Amino acid sequence: MAEFQRYQRVQVAELRPYEDGESMRGIAVNEVDADNGSPMEGDMIARNPKNHSDQWLVAKQYFEDNFEPIEE
Repeated sequence: MAEFQRYQRVQVAELRPYEDGESMRGIAVNEVDADNGSPMEGDMIARNPKNHSDQWLVAKQYFEDNFEPIEE
């Protein structure tokens, strides 16, 4: 198996807060996050800017560690 390398994102990400009780139909949640109780308050929903139907959950801690808002 190939070694992991570090990469920096070169694009703007589109995310919105998860809303308690919302349908997760069509939103991917990885097994590790699901095992940790996601979706839950503080999680974010990300989408592919070029294909808005491609959406996935971003766990709260990962979001807080890796994203900050863009001032527009």
